Amino acid sequence: MSGVRIKSASEIEMMRATCRLAALVLAETGKKVKAGVSTLELDEFAHDFITSKGATPSPLGYRGFPRSICASVNEVVCHGIPGRRKLKEGDIINLDITTNLEGFHGDTSATFFCGEPRPEAVHVAAVSARCLRIGIEQVRPGARLFDIGAAIQEYAESENCSVVRDYVGHGVGREFHEAPQVPHYGERGRGIRLKRGMIFTIEPMINNGDWRVRVLKDGWTAVTADGSLSAQFEHTILVTDDGVDVLTAQPGPLANSINA
Repeated sequence: MSGVRIKSASEIEMMRATCRLAALVLAETGKKVKAGVSTLELDEFAHDFITSKGATPSPLGYRGFPRSICASVNEVVCHGIPGRRKLKEGDIINLDITTNLEGFHGDTSATFFCGEPRPEAVHVAAVSARCLRIGIEQVRPGARLFDIGAAIQEYAESENCSVVRDYVGHGVGREFHEAPQVPHYGERGRGIRLKRGMIFTIEPMINNGDWRVRVLKDGWTAVTADGSLSAQFEHTILVTDDGVDVLTAQPGPLANSINA
């Protein structure tokens, strides 16, 4: 299966634990989103929370990434590096959390509102959250991998939004990034067939404008090429005997965000 690792029962239980932690960190960090808070402060809070639970933040040092979370504001699509930038009223911010607990990685993200969001911000965030749910609905044994992206693309474009092509979902487990790659666009009926025991992320990045992105000089921060707003929601999911289990599901509503 092209290098895809089917998880054993014991590995699945380890993944459940790290994914529960990642979901908790995301929820608690999201509560800190407000005007005047810097993205570095959010990073430091998440770092301390993760390490207090006996885990480590997977992004820190990964391929040279300098912080413990990704914090992507407004036109930043992904991989925003936390720093001194302070949030302002009306900003949106995606917080991307990955925890390494006893050698297993749990990956999740959500877009949060800083104060009263602009209508276009509400729209792109709502479309992104719905895209994630639609993508998850495609997952079951025997389905084709590209069915996920095809469904996401169809919905996003019907809402006058676009789907970023440059970054995709991915397998996750003992490694932060494993096979398969999970595009959020494409044609139905293509790609490998999904099998029980596969674990991967679905994480559509949805833009209000054009889908194209550019990467800033820091080598990490990806922004929309046209300066439009971008939003993202992400879950780590398990293919089960008859469908899907969302390992990073939130037990309740996220503060300052939309449920996905």
